[in-house]
Amino acid sequence: MTAVDERAVAEFFEGFEPPDGLKVELLRGEIVMMASPDLVHNLIVSDVQDQVPRRHWARMQTQDVDIVDEASEPVPDLVVVAPEILPASGRLLPAGLVTMVVEVVSKTSVERDYSVKRSIYAAGGIPVYLIVDPIMAQCVLLTRPEGEGERADYKGQVKRKFGETLMIDALGVELDTSAFGTLPDVKPHRYPLP
Repeated sequence: MTAVDERAVAEFFEGFEPPDGLKVELLRGEIVMMASPDLVHNLIVSDVQDQVPRRHWARMQTQDVDIVDEASEPVPDLVVVAPEILPASGRLLPAGLVTMVVEVVSKTSVERDYSVKRSIYAAGGIPVYLIVDPIMAQCVLLTRPEGEGERADYKGQVKRKFGETLMIDALGVELDTSAFGTLPDVKPHRYPLP
């Protein structure tokens, strides 16, 4: 896609009003719409949010994030930022302010969460990307972003099964995953790739 095409899509996206019940994101110039999430998804997001101490961190659900030099405005399931650096207002939160993003995998978001968003969040320099996967009953913690554009990636990766704790050093939080639910009758996948 050319820069002109990306600008036109970004301008259209800024004024787009999605139908009720749909989540909409701009990912590398592509507008992606998703149905409202499953109850399991929402409970996991709430559980992770509850474990990140409010006195130290601003925890926001469905906050648009601005990735510099990308035609992307992802909407993570949870965004964690130091409260003292939050802007006073605005729809887009600059990626440079974000400490951690969380995505909870759904039946239709596996490849997007494990691959496309992994690259986008790394390109944005977001220090921590947590993928919570109720299909495979696992969490994948990605750290140390490197690179630019589609070649950006995280160099650090830790995987834990639900029921195990996961230390998130950047937040000083030991995440308890024992209450995370799973999605029944969903075909297993192969992510994360080694």
